[in-house]
Amino acid sequence: MTVVEQLSALSAILAQRSIHSLFQPIMCLSEGRVHGHEALSRGPSNSPLHSPLNLFAIARQAGHLTELESVCRESACRRFSEQQLGGKLYLNVSPESLLEPHYPSGRTLKLLEQVGLAPSQVVIELTEQTPTDDFQLLSNALHHYRDMGFSIALDDLGAGYSSLRLWSELRPEYVKIDRHFIDGIHQDPLKREFVGSILQIARASRAQVIAEGIELAEELEVLREMGVDLVQGYLLGRPQELGVREGQQVLAHLMPVTLTEQPTVGLNATIGQIIELFGRHGHLESLEVLGSDGKPCGLVHRNALPVVASSRINPLLQGAV
Repeated sequence: MTVVEQLSALSAILAQRSIHSLFQPIMCLSEGRVHGHEALSRGPSNSPLHSPLNLFAIARQAGHLTELESVCRESACRRFSEQQLGGKLYLNVSPESLLEPHYPSGRTLKLLEQVGLAPSQVVIELTEQTPTDDFQLLSNALHHYRDMGFSIALDDLGAGYSSLRLWSELRPEYVKIDRHFIDGIHQDPLKREFVGSILQIARASRAQVIAEGIELAEELEVLREMGVDLVQGYLLGRPQELGVREGQQVLAHLMPVTLTEQPTVGLNATIGQIIELFGRHGHLESLEVLGSDGKPCGLVHRNALPVVASSRINPLLQGAV
């Protein structure tokens, strides 16, 4: 298909607002429920721009990315509201659109009012396909959304051009780990180290981590043991027109142990007890430590055990939370 034909197809999609919204569930393991859905957009099924890769690439090339994203948001919000889905609605937004000087202020808020959704139900998921240079301007734009009640998520952490700096600058409520670091994590200690580091930073910044791209039960089990609570991927549900309502049944069917409590230790636990716990949970990279008040106060990492001589936990304690 020629570029001219693709541009013509894009114009028809924008004029007719013929975008199909699909929803992929994000599950909360600790509560056994659906935390929310990420809205994903497709072009008409009979169109060469059905694929989102082609659709958004040609829109960016033609200078119509902001207009396309606006149509996608409208479709997603309306479909989410019509289905009366609970939890959060994650809307993908590019920095280019957020920084578009001619984008009408308040359009998204007005749309939510029309369909009966509150800003507190919506998460602006920042997708980074091109380099971001003006961090201050982007931060100002996102603070504008926060002030209206929206939450912010950073997509594909570890894969973008400047995702770590974006995390530091924007302080999002949610961070989504790129699927590269999830794929085969049960067989890759380095990937577990990466995810473990992200979890520590997330605790310090009060962000919630979402692991996406989960396709194997073994991956899900490792992530659960590491303390990842929000999960997404084909294993838990593919993008589909109808959202998921009953998370408990989905999780129980996939992995019954998912709904059990994470192992923890107290401050007076012995090294022998800690080693025994790590032995029973082979993929566990760290244990949460509870203080005398029963609240988390730090972590014990598996790789700290061989170099410790004391019989108590205090010398092992890292990363107070």
